[in-house]
Amino acid sequence: MMDSYDGATAVSQREESPMMGEELAAVLFHQHPQPMWICDHETLAIRAVNESAIEHYGYSREEFLQLTLRDLAVGQQDNDEALDRLSSAVSVHRWRSRHRRKDGMIITVEMTARPLNFAGRGALIVMAQDITDRVKAEEALRRNEERYRQIVETAQEGIWVIEAEARTWYVNERMAEMLGYSRQEMLGRPLYDFLDEAAQVRARQNVEKKFEGVTKHGDFRFRRRDGSVLWAIVSVKPLYNDAGQYIGALGMIVDVTERRQLERQLQQAQKMEAIGRLAGGVAHDFNNLITVITGYSDLLLRSLEETSPLRRIIEEMKRAGERAALLTRQLLAFSRNQPIEPRLLDPNGVIIDMEKMLRRLIGEDIELITILRPDIGSVRADPGQLQQVLINLVVNARDAMPDGGTLTIETDRVELDAEYVARRLNVRPGPYVVLSVSDTGCGMDPETLSHIFEPFFTTKGERGTGLGLATVYGIVTQCGGYVDVMSEVGRGTTFKIYLPRIIPPRDEQVTAAPSRCACGGTETILVAEDEPLVRELIREVLQRKGYTVLEASNGVEALLAARRHPGPIHLLLTDVVMPLMSGTELAAQLQRERPGTKVLFMSGHTSRAGRSLALLESPAMFLTKPFTPEALAARVRLILDASDE
Repeated sequence: MMDSYDGATAVSQREESPMMGEELAAVLFHQHPQPMWICDHETLAIRAVNESAIEHYGYSREEFLQLTLRDLAVGQQDNDEALDRLSSAVSVHRWRSRHRRKDGMIITVEMTARPLNFAGRGALIVMAQDITDRVKAEEALRRNEERYRQIVETAQEGIWVIEAEARTWYVNERMAEMLGYSRQEMLGRPLYDFLDEAAQVRARQNVEKKFEGVTKHGDFRFRRRDGSVLWAIVSVKPLYNDAGQYIGALGMIVDVTERRQLERQLQQAQKMEAIGRLAGGVAHDFNNLITVITGYSDLLLRSLEETSPLRRIIEEMKRAGERAALLTRQLLAFSRNQPIEPRLLDPNGVIIDMEKMLRRLIGEDIELITILRPDIGSVRADPGQLQQVLINLVVNARDAMPDGGTLTIETDRVELDAEYVARRLNVRPGPYVVLSVSDTGCGMDPETLSHIFEPFFTTKGERGTGLGLATVYGIVTQCGGYVDVMSEVGRGTTFKIYLPRIIPPRDEQVTAAPSRCACGGTETILVAEDEPLVRELIREVLQRKGYTVLEASNGVEALLAARRHPGPIHLLLTDVVMPLMSGTELAAQLQRERPGTKVLFMSGHTSRAGRSLALLESPAMFLTKPFTPEALAARVRLILDASDE
């Protein structure tokens, strides 16, 4: 019974299968959720269309049957090429196209075509999948990715992504630029290759601990390709996959090299300022003592016979005092407290005048080359101080070339802009004259460079005082300039002196003060000096020259002495800095009470004299300590003889 039934059923299925297959295909075609068409293989004319296509595109069945597959597509070359290939297609063919619906809306579709027989002719069954929303999402994602890529690539911070083993997976352009490499050169290399030794140790510890699962912040020192150091503030965030496994880290790197350099410059400037105040104060006190030593030595020598056995001893005392005076002048120059008489100078002229002397100074085994630009302009400086700067730099260069070499002195002019001076403390933008002194000597390491302008720092052992470059620093700074030094061990040193460039008015001239003899007189002089030894020396010198001397240890005593004196007071000789009342205050009060009294100021420390010296009508009204008896007598006579006009 079962076998008979099964056999009848099988015969029935074999007889009905062609009809059932066509009906099933028709049902599947018309009910398929995606738009489908049957098109002529050659002309691509639409022969049949399913319900989904009618619904999705908005055309009726009759309208579709009047169209070809080309009519649906919005003209584009890629689409035409794909349709041209359909006529020879023997298997499944896929392409992307853009179609226009009946309402005018453009949609993006992925097309699939397969050859078949339809009504005895070659045909294609074509299906379209609308991917418009997906394409829009992809485009939005692409735009976002591009936007983020631009943000990353244009960021001023370096961005660095490492894998779990610390190999570089990604760096942005800024990071590569900061280190001087190309991005390709950095990819795949361990992070440690770009760090200094101390930073390598810290980085390895952090990587081994997977940054302890938290964002880390800190300062790191990187090594640039050229060997220089990059100081950076680094923030590192560990990265994990969806399973929570550590896969690497993302670092944000901010270059703070310039900030660190400015901080070091500020620290150095503060240190130099503190040392300068100390040096200036010491020099001021020494000047009073040296004035007494050299002054009395001079007076003793004048009173001794040429054959006196004491003469040699006193001369040695005087020479020692003069050497001490030279040291104090160097200290004052370093602390920018040395009294100066600035005038307009042509630096080229100063160098030309000194060239023969400089050649003798360096010796025959060193070649001296001068390269002087003719149109550099003028600077305002004390000529003696500018000569001292040159001599000190040349001597320093000579000592750096014990086996001979080349010494080059150059002049040029530059314009320092705001960007340049922003990286340097106490430098103003504007035009400058540059005086360069370069040698081919032994050079200096960074540690030595950081101390070269400090007083008493020397690399010459007992041969050096440590004041040469300190004096250069003080003189140049006092002139409103600055010193830049470049040096490398074994490759020489270059000092660049920047002095403000000045174009002088046509009518400005520099005139020398007339020479005066150191003769005496009979006038009355009021001396105000708080240091007893200096005051006694001044009284001794002036009385020997025939003057009447009134003494006071401060301004208040000086005013009382003047009021008690019945006769005229021709000159007030006063220290600038004194207790109770300054020398300038004393002078102003005395001239109100005695209008005809002339004034001569003296001091060994110009910074403590403050603005007072800037208000002087003439440099001749100021006498610098230490001074000799002859210099004192000459300056007193000069002031007394000066016209009141």
